[in-house]
Amino acid sequence: MSRLELILIAITTLSILFNIFIIAYARKAIVELLSISEELSDIQEMVSSFADHVRGVYEMEMFYGDETLKSLMSHAIAFGEQLQTFDYISSLTTITEGEDLDEEATSTN
Repeated sequence: MSRLELILIAITTLSILFNIFIIAYARKAIVELLSISEELSDIQEMVSSFADHVRGVYEMEMFYGDETLKSLMSHAIAFGEQLQTFDYISSLTTITEGEDLDEEATSTN
């Protein structure tokens, strides 16, 4: 074997190993991102539920006008709005009805 062939074999081997590493890393990063997306969706639902609960308590006749509850409700709403800035991440794991039907149709064919 000539020196050029050895160099090309070494470069090809390194390239293949590098590509395998990149593919494994990308797969791991995608799995972690999807996991984070699911967690963010859960947090958004919990905060929304909490804000609705506080709003319901605040609107009860015995608590209506209570400044502490009003402040807590405002804080929960502001927190929920801040979480909405992460909608692009949480939408990664949200499947709409149209996408779900398309996936079922392709998997049955």
